[in-house]
Amino acid sequence: MDLLRFITCGSVDDGKSTLIGRLLYDSDSVSLDVLAALENRPSVHGTVDLALLTDGLRAEREQGITIDVAYKYFTTPRRKFIITDAPGHVQYTRNMVTGASTADLAIVLVDARQGVVEQTRRHSLIASLVGIRHFVLAVNKMDLVGNDQAVFDQIVADYAALADQLRLPHITAIPLSALLGDNVVTRSKNLSWYSGPSLLEHLETVPAFAEAAIADPRFQVQYVIRPQTNDYPDYRGYAGRIQSGQYRRGDRVHILPGGRESVIEAIEVNQREVETAAAPQAVVIRLRDDIDISRGDSLVPAGSPASVTRELEATVCWMDERPLWPGRKLLVQHHSALVKAVVSAIVYKVNVRTYGRTTADSAQLNDIVGVRLKTAVPLVVDSYQQNRATGAFILVDELSGDTLAAGLVGAVQNSFAPEALVYTS
Repeated sequence: MDLLRFITCGSVDDGKSTLIGRLLYDSDSVSLDVLAALENRPSVHGTVDLALLTDGLRAEREQGITIDVAYKYFTTPRRKFIITDAPGHVQYTRNMVTGASTADLAIVLVDARQGVVEQTRRHSLIASLVGIRHFVLAVNKMDLVGNDQAVFDQIVADYAALADQLRLPHITAIPLSALLGDNVVTRSKNLSWYSGPSLLEHLETVPAFAEAAIADPRFQVQYVIRPQTNDYPDYRGYAGRIQSGQYRRGDRVHILPGGRESVIEAIEVNQREVETAAAPQAVVIRLRDDIDISRGDSLVPAGSPASVTRELEATVCWMDERPLWPGRKLLVQHHSALVKAVVSAIVYKVNVRTYGRTTADSAQLNDIVGVRLKTAVPLVVDSYQQNRATGAFILVDELSGDTLAAGLVGAVQNSFAPEALVYTS
């Protein structure tokens, strides 16, 4: 049974938490003890308050909003699901970036009374930037506009213009009412003019695009295992998670950024040797040659070269309340690799209303900007469009360790080929 990760996003009070609650409730994915607790809580609607299934923090419940990113899991006979409920407030855009980074599909919720608003545009932009390929335009609260098809058609047309600007590849529009359950799990007679699938029917059948499995093979070392015991006097293994692609015993690999070459002698999964392993498995790789390899180094098959660079262009969502200025020194955390860097330039800022780019000399909280970075030592990266696993990073404050930004690698400047680095002992 395959897995689909999806995120719900949209503006405040569009009904994201209620929609997720309805999916869980109507698909019989709520445990009996949780259901009993919900039924005993008062509700302004006189029914179970489904939003409480995702709004787990006390502060959120008291304000009636979602602040943090909430994750829920459920299974139907056809598929497993991981749901991410992202906050709708503008000041929590950074949380939405975090939630969208691993999603395969985005449900963009729109209030039928409000239509496409700024947060619709902002969240659609972020979802497209992080590489989500499938979108559901869920026009919610259709019951509050008399289930009028003309209202739905106008919102679909407005969103189509937005989608054309962002070049969104796959969009499915569904009218629904999360509160009443119309077209959420089963199709509703209240929207008889709509002939498409219910939301759950679509989620069960949309292709789950496993990008990591088909991308170029990438493996970054998290830990070097050297027990140096009587039983294993010469054992040297490199532990980590395969980020993308597949590795086989006998593959010739480059050790980057150093540039040496070797051959995979063995691959271990759960302390057992296997012939092949693929993303996202955690493995230990042993090489034929004794090479000095450290945490953060990458093992890349000779036929799938990666970029090795100290200079790159990236799109970042700035997450710190202190503004970003050119010349600021910080750390780039690229999976296990942590290197010093400086922001050499802020190239542009994205206007979330028009999707145009404007010049900028700084970045404020939740701004989406293009930057140039220079790192103290080379990084092994791919562009985010080529490989979501190795094209993402975060920026970290040198002193406090706080996360400052989420970044997506764009163009790589002054990349050099592994062959230029190869040396012999």
